[in-house]
Amino acid sequence: MNGMLDDPVVRARTVPLTAEVEREHVTRSEDERAALIERIKGLLERENAVLVAHYYTDPEIQALADETGGTVSDSLEMARFGSAHPAQTLVVAGVRFMGETAKILNPEKRVLMPTLEATCSLDLGCPADEFAAFCDQYPDRTVVVYANTSAAVKARADWVVTSSIALDVVEYLDDRGEKILWAPDRHLGRYIERETGADMVMWQGSCIVHDEFRARELHKLKAAYPEAGVLVHPESPADVIEMADVVGSTTQLIRGARELPNDTFIVATDRGIFHKMQQAAPGKRFIDAPTGGAGATCRSCAHCPWMAMNALDNLANTLEFGHNEVTVPEDIRVEALRSVQRMVDFASESRVQVHGTGNA
Repeated sequence: MNGMLDDPVVRARTVPLTAEVEREHVTRSEDERAALIERIKGLLERENAVLVAHYYTDPEIQALADETGGTVSDSLEMARFGSAHPAQTLVVAGVRFMGETAKILNPEKRVLMPTLEATCSLDLGCPADEFAAFCDQYPDRTVVVYANTSAAVKARADWVVTSSIALDVVEYLDDRGEKILWAPDRHLGRYIERETGADMVMWQGSCIVHDEFRARELHKLKAAYPEAGVLVHPESPADVIEMADVVGSTTQLIRGARELPNDTFIVATDRGIFHKMQQAAPGKRFIDAPTGGAGATCRSCAHCPWMAMNALDNLANTLEFGHNEVTVPEDIRVEALRSVQRMVDFASESRVQVHGTGNA
């Protein structure tokens, strides 16, 4: 089954250009920016709220989350952090499925987002009704979906996984003799299939950021920086993954940047992660993996256009007026909680850390 965003016409009409999104951001002086940040801090306190931000959001938002006792992490760890935090309002800076995941795990709390327009190509490319029909064609298979999906898709799944735990879960299921139906990212699915040897059928979706990385151009860049390490998220195409010194989740890539001896790294994931990489490995240089060259459209240019919609202005307005509250119908939430909780329990029992996903 093909994700609808594989159609170039649909993609062009549906996916905003990151550069266009960023041009809409308000330009502020340093004094104005500082005043806005102080306003947000006051609103967080007033609303008994905590800011949880994804690795791919703007560095200013990540810094604000850290400064105010929030967290910067992946979608599941964001939601788990929210569960443990006493705040009654969770402000999720990321994309919509992350807000939904927070609500699935924290139904008693108010979940806000700077904008509800921030979605994900993997989510958009896997509509719940089409996915349900796809599952019905393979009733004997265990349905495993990536966190980058809607609550309705999670409700249809047996398991939800992040990139940091996907290999462990699929290997566990394969050892039990279970055949897998995987969705939605085909590149991550093929990587898991290759690493585990599991019997998998796959939905053919992709992330617009990682799908644009090109091995041919990466070879050229590597030739220009022969001593550079290559860090690759497994949502990237297989020939890009083959060039990696480290392939893994966002946390694994950050760890690689810190622990490998290289002074320079070429990074094949959203460049929003550079903020945390620079904190983990000060003094090292990080370069975007190339998206230009034959076959690349570079709509994202290594930064998700929907992540780029999160800004200090809409964050402040959300807190001021209570806009953009995330809701999930209770029947869907309960079914989705089953598949999400299964992963959380598996991680706890196997002592696998469930954090550091890529878009999740």
